[in-house]
Amino acid sequence: MFAALLATLLFCVSAVSATRTARHLGGTEANFWRLALALLFLGLYAHLFGAGLRGSALPWFLLSGCIGFGLGDLALFQALPRLGSRLTSLLLHCLAAPLAVVVEWLWLGTRLKWEEMACAALILAGVALALAPKERQHLPRRVFWPGLLFAALAAFGQGFGSVLSRQAFAVARQAGENIDGLSAAYQRGVAGVIFGGLCLLAVKHRYWLPQPLEGAAPSASADPLEGVALSTPHSGVAPANARDKWRGIRGWLLLNALTGPSLGVACMQWALQTTPAGIVLPILATMPIFIIPLSIWFEGEKPTARSLLGGAVAVLAAVLLVILHQP
Repeated sequence: MFAALLATLLFCVSAVSATRTARHLGGTEANFWRLALALLFLGLYAHLFGAGLRGSALPWFLLSGCIGFGLGDLALFQALPRLGSRLTSLLLHCLAAPLAVVVEWLWLGTRLKWEEMACAALILAGVALALAPKERQHLPRRVFWPGLLFAALAAFGQGFGSVLSRQAFAVARQAGENIDGLSAAYQRGVAGVIFGGLCLLAVKHRYWLPQPLEGAAPSASADPLEGVALSTPHSGVAPANARDKWRGIRGWLLLNALTGPSLGVACMQWALQTTPAGIVLPILATMPIFIIPLSIWFEGEKPTARSLLGGAVAVLAAVLLVILHQP
């Protein structure tokens, strides 16, 4: 459970830095480069000290990475510029945890105690209370509905990807192998980078084609995979000076790579090695609560009494869940 709590804190920092990079670079490109950096860090460890790309569970970790790192993170980086970090986190965690519980029960036969399920539900209720907007979001339909769809896909990626990791660890145990969290994160990251790279090539392919009508580039709204123009002056069009695109964003990208797909995911895999996804994901769902002070600092948001009350409920329920799950 310590691993799940540590992953939660790391993902808090990752979410805020991810919002910055997604708005500056575009979701597809930001996702690819942070995964590529993370893969470099994880690969150095895995091939020097860990399992590398060996083990009977490798196919399962690759599939988990394709669904979680690839599809899930790609969708997350499209939802963030459209919905913002708080609403995206609310939808992601409140959908991912119930999905993981159902899939793990139907597929792996993992059953939670009713007390654990009650605590998990209370955590999600507290998160929903804290982050749900007081009034209807005044977002254009072309922004809100794609953002909602991407957030749902991100939840599917996290929930189903977590269950696939549970299956991978089970296969490794049956084969008498011990896969550490960093090696598991690396094996998942390989598939994620390949998936993200293919998506990036698909998005960037239009810049290599002849431009229509006097060289005019297509608008950002014509590309469903580039949401950066929704909230910043940058469009889906490549900037005239490539240096401008990276100015001031390298540090955020490095921070996102280290805290999210590197150390954050490694701690999450460490937690999933011994704990059901239906317990790990509700713990991770408290992440938006810890994001509140970071959002105040970086995004200028002010917490309401309701958000503080919901945060207190979620944190207390998480503490109770940790106590109940102790052997």
